Amino acid sequence: MSWGTELWDQFDNLEKHTQWGIEVLEKYIKFVKERTEIEINYAKQLRNLSKKYQTKKNSKEEEESKYTSCKAFQNTLNEMSDYAGQHEVISENMSSQIMTELIRFVQELKQERKSNFHEGRKAQQHIETCWKQLESSKRRFERDCKEADRAQQHFEKMDADINVTKADVEKARQQAQIRHQMSDDSKGDYSSVLQKFNGEQNEHYHTHMPSIFQKLQDMEEKRIARLGESLKMYAEIDRQVIPIIGKCLDGITKSAESINEKQDSQTVIEAFKSGFEPPGDVDFEDFTQSIKRTVSDTSLTTTKADGKTDPKTPGKSRGKLWPFIKKNKGATPEDFSNLPPEQRRKKLQQKVDELNKDIQKEIDQRDALTKMRDVYLKNPQMGDAGSVGQKLIEIGNNIEKLRVEVQKFESWLAEVEGRLPVRNDSSRRQSGLYETQNTAPVNNCAQDRESPDGSYTEDQSQETEVKVTPTEFDDDFDDEEPLPTIGTCKALYPFDGENEGTISVSEGEILKVIEEDKGDGWTRIRRSEEEEGYVPTSYIEVYLDKNAKGQSGPSLRPSKIKEMHL
Repeated sequence: MSWGTELWDQFDNLEKHTQWGIEVLEKYIKFVKERTEIEINYAKQLRNLSKKYQTKKNSKEEEESKYTSCKAFQNTLNEMSDYAGQHEVISENMSSQIMTELIRFVQELKQERKSNFHEGRKAQQHIETCWKQLESSKRRFERDCKEADRAQQHFEKMDADINVTKADVEKARQQAQIRHQMSDDSKGDYSSVLQKFNGEQNEHYHTHMPSIFQKLQDMEEKRIARLGESLKMYAEIDRQVIPIIGKCLDGITKSAESINEKQDSQTVIEAFKSGFEPPGDVDFEDFTQSIKRTVSDTSLTTTKADGKTDPKTPGKSRGKLWPFIKKNKGATPEDFSNLPPEQRRKKLQQKVDELNKDIQKEIDQRDALTKMRDVYLKNPQMGDAGSVGQKLIEIGNNIEKLRVEVQKFESWLAEVEGRLPVRNDSSRRQSGLYETQNTAPVNNCAQDRESPDGSYTEDQSQETEVKVTPTEFDDDFDDEEPLPTIGTCKALYPFDGENEGTISVSEGEILKVIEEDKGDGWTRIRRSEEEEGYVPTSYIEVYLDKNAKGQSGPSLRPSKIKEMHL
C-alpha cells in the first residue's frame, strides 16, 4: 500500500498526521528526560541516605562496628551506594543514547517534512495554475462560439431581408466569417491547453505527488521505527543494570547471613568483662553478742563511727567512685591501672600488638635500606652509602626503644594475667567496687596488697586487717564545700555524658567552669548546684575570670576517654 495511490487526495490530512507524529516523538523525549531526572534524584537521595547512616570516623559508632550486625548494616549501606550508582548509569545512558539521539532525529525529521510539503504545495500550485489556464481557454472558446453563432444568425437575417443593401449583407457575412475563424482558433487553443492539462494532471497525480507522498510515508515509517527502537533501548538500559543491582542485593543478603548472634554476644563479653569475681556469700553477723563487732572481711555492709548502718552507702559509693578511682587523678596511667583487670589486659595486649607492628615496620625499612646501602657500595655513582648508614643507625635505635617498650608492656600484661582471679572460692565477696574502695592507705598491709589494676592479691591472711569502710570516700566527697566558679564556657558541640562523672551539654549552652583542664583533656563544669561533671576541653570554649585561680578539687575524671568525633 502506498500513500500516493490510496491517499492521493488527502494532502492536508497527511500534513496534520505527520505533524502529530513528530509531537508524539517530542512527548516521548520529554518523558525520557523526566525519567532521567527522577533516576538522578533517586540516586542522589539514596547516596545521601547511605552517607547519613555511615559510621563516622573517630566516633563511638566506630567502636560499635566490631559487631557482626553492625558490619552487616554498614555493608548494606555500601551496597546501597553501589545500587544508587546503577540508577545514575540509567540516567546517563538514557540521556546520551535516547534523548540526545532523538532530539537530533526530530530536527532532521522536521527539516525533511518541511521540504516534502514545500515540494507538494509547489506541485499543487502548478496544477492549479494549469487548471486555471484550461478554464480560461475553455471560457474563451465558449465565448467565441457564442459570438460566431450570433454573427451567423445576424448574417442570415440580413441576407433574407430584401430591404437590406447588398453592402450590409456582405458586411454581415464577413463578420460571421471572422467570428467563425475566432471560434476555430479558440477551439484549437482550448484543445491544446486541455491536452497539456491532462498530461500535467496525469503527471501530478500518478508520478509527482505519489513520489512526494512516498517520501512522507517513508519519513513517517522511519519515525515510527525509531520510536520502537528507542522504546526497546529504554528497556535494555534498565535490563543492563539488573545484574549489577542483583549483585548489590546479593551482597545485602550475604551481609545479613554473615550476622552471628553468638559472636556478637561474645564480643559484648570481651568489651565489658571486668575480670572481677562475683561477690560471695555475706557472713552472718550476730548482734546478740555484747562484744563490739568488727567489719567482716567479706561484707559490703558498713558501719559509721556511731555504730549505725547506712545501707545506702555502698550503692552511693559505687555510683561515685567506679570507674573513677581517687588515686588516678589526671591523665590515664601508662599501664592502664585504672581499668578493671580484664579490660586492662585487653588494652595492654592491644598496646603490645601495636608496638610489634611498629617494630616490624622499622625492620622492613631497615632491610630495604640495607639493600640500598649494598647497592651504593657496589655502585658509588648511584648514591652515598654513608647517608644510608646514618639512617640505619637511627632505625636501629628506634627498634631498641620499641623493644624496651614491648618488654615493659609485656611485663605488665604478664602481671595482669597472673592476677586475674580464678572462680574457685565462692566464699569470697570481693567485687571490683569493694576492692577499689579498700585501696585507701589505712595501713601498709592494705597498700602492699593493691595491684596496679585496682584488685588485691590472693593473700587471704591480710584481709582481716582492713578496717576501712566503703563510706570513707563518700564522706570525703559529701563533706567538702562546692568548688567556686572560676569562669564560664560555651559548648561548641553537643556531648552525651555517658560515662559516670561526665555531664551532657548541648551546642551553644553556657555553663560555669569550676576546674581547669589538668592536661588530661577534661574540664570540670557546673550547670546547677546538683549538676556538675566533666566535658572534653575540645568541646567547649572557656572564658576564665582574670582574678580567679585554677581550683583543684577532688578529681573524678573519666578513666576511659572514648573516641570523640570532632
